[in-house]
Amino acid sequence: MYATAPSRAPQQQMDSKVFMTLLVTQLQHQDPGSPMDTNAMIGQTTQLAMMERLTELSAQGEEAFGLQMRAAAAALIGKKVSYAKDDGTVATGTASSVSFEGAVPRVKVGDATVPLDQISGIVS
Repeated sequence: MYATAPSRAPQQQMDSKVFMTLLVTQLQHQDPGSPMDTNAMIGQTTQLAMMERLTELSAQGEEAFGLQMRAAAAALIGKKVSYAKDDGTVATGTASSVSFEGAVPRVKVGDATVPLDQISGIVS
């Protein structure tokens, strides 16, 4: 027995495994006297290939965006920047270092550590 009931998180998106399972199930339960149309099967196989490509492109896009954020944060070092403080006021200071530990790079500005998305501009 489990100490706590096992939980199963619902899958939020279809992947190729789910798609193939559906296709195989459909083939297993088709009427032998009236098999699936060959064109329909080719269409579904094409959809599977397209879905896999779109998934790859999405992952590549996310990776490229992450690299762009890192490059943008690194380019701020030594520059005077303005940023929004937690209380809503705007502060300025010189960016001295960058941390890439989280999903969003964090820029050290004076004594503050500021997420890149809170930096509003470069001050001349």
